[in-house]
Amino acid sequence: MGNRLSKIYTRTGDDGSTGLGDGSRTGKDSLRVAAYGTVDELNSTLGMVIACEGVGDDIREVLVQVQHELFDLGGELCIPGMAMVQGKDIDHLEEVLDGFNADLPALKDFILPGGGMAASTCHLARTVCRRAEREVVALGREEAVRPEAQRYLNRLSDLLFVLARVLARRSGHGEVLWQHERRPRG
Repeated sequence: MGNRLSKIYTRTGDDGSTGLGDGSRTGKDSLRVAAYGTVDELNSTLGMVIACEGVGDDIREVLVQVQHELFDLGGELCIPGMAMVQGKDIDHLEEVLDGFNADLPALKDFILPGGGMAASTCHLARTVCRRAEREVVALGREEAVRPEAQRYLNRLSDLLFVLARVLARRSGHGEVLWQHERRPRG
């Protein structure tokens, strides 16, 4: 961290602008700020998952590592041209995902968000992750964004879905299946 904040407020953003990591300024409503802001929101949501009762050490360890990687990703998005998320980070997400998914039954129905507080919060994190991915895609249409950023978020949302399934089963609440036959077609 190059600069230590001795004062939290600077007043430099009172005009609706914010400073990027490279020293340039942009609007607080810019695509770039929206993208790294949602990555920050995702990181906070993962903190909520970690704080839930019943989250085992195995999942907690994975999510804390992801929080560090999301901080890196936020830095990458805040500093145009910066490269922090690597292919190996995405490979690791896939390995972890495959490990947790191996013991789950195959999906035959859609799953609704639910299955206890930890699972529900993990589903919330998954939806925030999907929004972050959409915002990174939108940013990439206007400015240069490394493909690793989008791939990382895509894979992370898959991992969060699998972790939500694991948490629902471990909690004893079980998964909440969508009852598509409850309504006549027409």
